[in-house]
Amino acid sequence: MSKLAILGGSPTVADPLPIFNTIGDDEKKAVLDVLDNGLLSGFYGSPGKEFLGGPAVRALEDEWCELFECRHAVSVNSATSGLVAAMGAIGIAPGDEVIVPAWTMSATAVAPIAYGGVPVFVDVEDATYCLDPEKVAAAITPQTRAIIAVNLFGHPAELIALRALADSKGLYLVEDNAQGPLARERGRYAGTIGHIGVFSLNVHKHLQCGEGGICTTEDDDLAARLQMIRNHGENVAGVEGEINLANTFGYNLRMTETTAAIARAQIARADSIINGRIEIARALSKGIAGTTGIAIPHERKDCDHAFYLWTLRLDAETLGVSRRTMQRALAAEGFPSFEGYVAPLYRLPMFRERQAIGKNGFPFGNSGPDYAEGLCPVTERLHDTEALVYEVCAWDPTSGQQQQMVDAVHKVVEHRIALRDAEAKGALHAD
Repeated sequence: MSKLAILGGSPTVADPLPIFNTIGDDEKKAVLDVLDNGLLSGFYGSPGKEFLGGPAVRALEDEWCELFECRHAVSVNSATSGLVAAMGAIGIAPGDEVIVPAWTMSATAVAPIAYGGVPVFVDVEDATYCLDPEKVAAAITPQTRAIIAVNLFGHPAELIALRALADSKGLYLVEDNAQGPLARERGRYAGTIGHIGVFSLNVHKHLQCGEGGICTTEDDDLAARLQMIRNHGENVAGVEGEINLANTFGYNLRMTETTAAIARAQIARADSIINGRIEIARALSKGIAGTTGIAIPHERKDCDHAFYLWTLRLDAETLGVSRRTMQRALAAEGFPSFEGYVAPLYRLPMFRERQAIGKNGFPFGNSGPDYAEGLCPVTERLHDTEALVYEVCAWDPTSGQQQQMVDAVHKVVEHRIALRDAEAKGALHAD
C-alpha cells in the first residue's frame, strides 16, 4: 500500500464522509401539519384528558408501544428526563443506593441524585462494555434499591439475567436504552425487559426529533407514576382516589406536539434507518476481522446489536504504537474516530469531591460508596488505552467509502513499523 497520509502520502478515503441525516419531507410535512392546526402543546397540568397530552403525543406513544411490543409508553422531553422520572416512579429516596455502570453518559448516574439516591459504580464486561452481572450481585447491599443497566453503544446488557437478579432481591431494573433501539436479547427488545426502559430521541441518536425521550413499562402503576412525574403530578394527585404521593411533585418533562410529530415520522421507518446503520457497522467489522492488534465489536450470542457506536479495542503492545497515534493516522486517512468514549464517571468532580446538592456532601455522606481511582479497572483500561470509537450515527459513508475505511485500517496496520519509528522520532505531522 502507498505511504501513510500522516507521513505525507495520500488519504485512503478520498472524499469527506457525508453526515448522517434522516430529516426529510415526511418530517417537514408532519411539522407543518401541527403548525396548521395551531396546537403546539396539548398538555395541561391539571385533571382532565389533556393531562396526558395532545393528539400527536398520544399517537406517538401508541405507535411506540406497537413498534416495541410493550404495554405502556410515556413520552418525555429527553432521555435524561426519562431517567429522572424512572427514579421517581420506582420510589428512590434519600440514601437509597442505585447500581450503575462506570462507563456511560453522566445522566445515568445523576438521575438517582435528583431524589437523594446514591450511585454505586460497578465495572463493565470486557467484551460488551455493559454491566457485569457478577459484579452487580457483589455490589448489592441492604441499601440497594435499583440497578440501571446501560445498553452501551447499542449492545444489550445481560438484561434477562439482570432482571432475574433484581427480582430475586426485590430490586428494580431500569434500562438506559438511549443507544439501543431495536436491539434484542433472545428476541426481546432492549428497553422492554427491565421494569422501566428509557429511550432517547436526541439529535445524535438513530431515531431523533431534536430532543425527546420515551419511557416504557409493562406495569400500570409505574406508567401512571411516570405520567404524574412528567406533568406536575401534585395538581392531580388524589383527584381520582388514593395514590402513592412519593416523588410525584412539580416537574414539567412534557413533549411538544411538533416534537412528537417529527418522532412519529421517524418511527414510521425505524427499521430502514436502524438496519442501515447496522449494515454499515457489520460491513466494517467483516472487513477488518482478524486484523493484527485490533478487536472488532463483540456481538453476544442470541443478541442483536443496534450499533449506535462502533468501537474497536486496540492492543498497543501488539501494534507497537499508541492508540493516540493510531487514531491520528486513521484520521489522516479520512477515517474519523475518537479515543475512549467518556471517562469513568467517578472521575467527575461531583463524585470525586462528593458534592452534588448544596455544599454539605448530600447525598453521598462521609461513609458512602467508594469513588476512588482504580474502582473499575476494566472501564479504566478501555477508556484510557484501548477503545477507539467510530460514530455510526454521525456519518453516512457510501459503499465505496466503507471499503476505503476498511482499506485505511489495513493500511495503517501494515505500515505500523514506519508509524512507530515516526512516533519515536517525533516526526508525525501535527493534527
